[in-house]
Amino acid sequence: MPHSAPAGQPLVLFNSVTRATQPFAPIDPEMAKIYSCGPTVYNFAHLGNLRAYVFTDTLRRTINWKGWNATHVINITDVGHLTSDADEGDDKMEVAARTASRTIWEIAAFYTDAFKNDIARLGILPPTIWSVATDHIQDMIAFGRRIEQHGSVYELDSGLYFDVTTVPDYGRLAGTRPDEVVGRIEAVEGKRHPADFAIWRKSPEGSTRQMEWASPWGVGAPGWHLECSVMSMKYLGEQFDIHTGGIDHREIHHCNEIAQNQAFTGTAATGANIWMHNNFLVDRGGKMSKSKGGFATLQSLVDRGVHPLAYRLLCLSAHYRSELEFSPENLGAALTRLKRLLISVVQLRDKAGDLPWLRLVAEAAATKGASFAYQRSVLESDLPADAAALVARFDEAVSADLMIPQALPILEEAVAKKAWSPDLRLRLAASFDLVLGLGLLTLDRADLRMRPAGATLEEADIEVQLTDRQAARAEKDFARSDAIRDALAAQGIELMDGDPLRWEWRLALD
Repeated sequence: MPHSAPAGQPLVLFNSVTRATQPFAPIDPEMAKIYSCGPTVYNFAHLGNLRAYVFTDTLRRTINWKGWNATHVINITDVGHLTSDADEGDDKMEVAARTASRTIWEIAAFYTDAFKNDIARLGILPPTIWSVATDHIQDMIAFGRRIEQHGSVYELDSGLYFDVTTVPDYGRLAGTRPDEVVGRIEAVEGKRHPADFAIWRKSPEGSTRQMEWASPWGVGAPGWHLECSVMSMKYLGEQFDIHTGGIDHREIHHCNEIAQNQAFTGTAATGANIWMHNNFLVDRGGKMSKSKGGFATLQSLVDRGVHPLAYRLLCLSAHYRSELEFSPENLGAALTRLKRLLISVVQLRDKAGDLPWLRLVAEAAATKGASFAYQRSVLESDLPADAAALVARFDEAVSADLMIPQALPILEEAVAKKAWSPDLRLRLAASFDLVLGLGLLTLDRADLRMRPAGATLEEADIEVQLTDRQAARAEKDFARSDAIRDALAAQGIELMDGDPLRWEWRLALD
């Protein structure tokens, strides 16, 4: 039976090609198809890199919440990405392997696992398909041979290059590219045009790469841009629904992908109906600098006692197309907001007791193929008019090009509706959290109390001192009570009178 368009507000998304919003409807009414540029696995993902995957996850969750299924592909770049996104320098994987005195395969396996662990900690759904570049080398060679027949490439001593004048409207995605952008692209003797880029890089004579393959153009390795064209088409078709990536990909990498796609198909089609890009994470205070011991990676937040979902909430607090300023203050505010939300939800869970629908939703989420549509049908069944109106407002926000900063207060409003039963408030929180991915129905407040890497006190010792302090307060010995509080504070413990958790690690975020 054909899948009808989801009820509620039409989903509208911003297309970077046209620089305008447009209604979203998948090519296949049964399945939205999404491709996301994945990591180059030569190092840990930077917090700025991870913002892209929080954005893509929110997009996918919204599409699912709106009633469509989705096939989502993320590639793993384990070869071919140069030290610059502008197609110049050495292969990042080769450089990392030499630096660490390990094989590229070891480097790739280690950092792939690290990346997958990071996205799991951020509540990001795993893609339908993880697509690894080195598993598709023969596909890339076949792709290169086809565009060679199209007349879009030419061979030099250093490799096979794409002639950007052979496809229509090259660079439209980037808009007007400043001279310095084009100037960053590698200058190679014999290139016909400054923007031409490598399809295949020959291994220099007399040298051996750890990763190299025989090809019609000599022994070497594929250019970085090639893999995304090849793998997106292989798994999603020549024209699919959405391609995502960071805004740094918009000026060069994605322009080159589109050119390859057009040469392969012999059409002006770009490969995706909608190209979407998240903006930068901005570090004006230098707090993320690795050289200063800052917040370079997700693990660096965990080591300071910050739960990864606080970073997710920080990302959700700004629209994906806006710059997001990173600072200890903003991160701390996001963690506090998450704690307050979770305290409220846990209190509602305690009041509501055993909820049959909660078990149903948990079972559905754990079953492969369980849909958000089914979960929503359980959660939003027979809603009173005022609750249904709140769902409509949430729908309006997320449907307006993922306006999540406007959706978050609607979640908080639903949780705070004292006139509503705990069951009703929880059902709305659970439905909204399908989009937000904050784990509100599964986390406990204590989960957010994370031990900083430098903490010296054990929790059992803290509890003993808290018991001693309670006894001092009962005896009205406030001097002793204050002394215990101050001693704990000096060791990184913040007491929270009135909070059921009673104490928390004091976070040194500066």
